[in-house]
Amino acid sequence: MSPILTSPRFLSRVMALDAASCLLTGAIQCAATAPLSALTGLPSALLGYSGLFLLVYAAAAAWMASRAVSPRVLIALVAIGNLGWALGCLVLLAGGRLQPTALGAAWLGLQAVVVLALAAAQWAGLRATSPRCRPVMQA
Repeated sequence: MSPILTSPRFLSRVMALDAASCLLTGAIQCAATAPLSALTGLPSALLGYSGLFLLVYAAAAAWMASRAVSPRVLIALVAIGNLGWALGCLVLLAGGRLQPTALGAAWLGLQAVVVLALAAAQWAGLRATSPRCRPVMQA
């Protein structure tokens, strides 16, 4: 087992990274909804509302990152939510209802890749620090 994954700070660092990525994405989507919509071919309502969600989520993720003890159940829910977000991005890309530009497809694809990586790191950290996964010391 990697000592990085078993570090007591690993999950909080992953959550801080998750918060930072959501803050940046949400801020871009909220501050530049109309221009981003024109560049990506994505509906401005989708960008604006998902941007607001990301800003609220970023605050929650930052709170989780700041805890002395990682809130494992909440982080597990976040990992599941990240999988759902990635799936949603892929459905938007493949569903045919939207006609994103190349930049729009890249925007959705990048979000899918980033949140899948975050979900994988969150699951790995949860598994590595689970009391059931720790080796028992023999006397």
